Amino acid sequence: MALKRSKQRDMIMNFLISRKDHPTADVVYMNVRKENPNISLGTVYRNLTLLSDLGEIQRLRVGDGVDHFDADTSPHYHFVCSDCGSVIDLEMDSIDHIREIAGAGFDGQIAGHVTYFYGSCGSCINAKEKS
Repeated sequence: MALKRSKQRDMIMNFLISRKDHPTADVVYMNVRKENPNISLGTVYRNLTLLSDLGEIQRLRVGDGVDHFDADTSPHYHFVCSDCGSVIDLEMDSIDHIREIAGAGFDGQIAGHVTYFYGSCGSCINAKEKS
C-alpha cells in the first residue's frame, strides 16, 4: 500500500532538505509552523517518526537526550560538539572495514554500525581562544 501524500510531511521534508545542521523535532516544528501556523507539534513528531521508519530521513541519537534529523540518508559520519551540541557531517572516507575488525572476535554476524565522533567544533575552539 502506497503512502498517501501529505502537505505537512512535504513541508517537513523540504525543511530538512534545506538544512545541514541536523535539527531537533522542536526546531523543525518552530520553522515549519512559520509556513503553516496550524500544524501541531504532534503532527511534526508523527511525521518525523514515519519518515525515519520509512528510511527517507535519518534519526540521530547522539547522547544529548533529543533526536536530531538528517535528510541525507547516504552512509556518512557525524561529529557532535561536546560544548555547543552541534551535529556536523564529517567529510571522510568510509570506515566500513570496522565491521570486519569488530566481527573478528564475535560469534555472530554484524550487519552495520553507527559511529559518532565527539569533541569541540571550530567555532567553540575559536570562541575559547578569544575569551
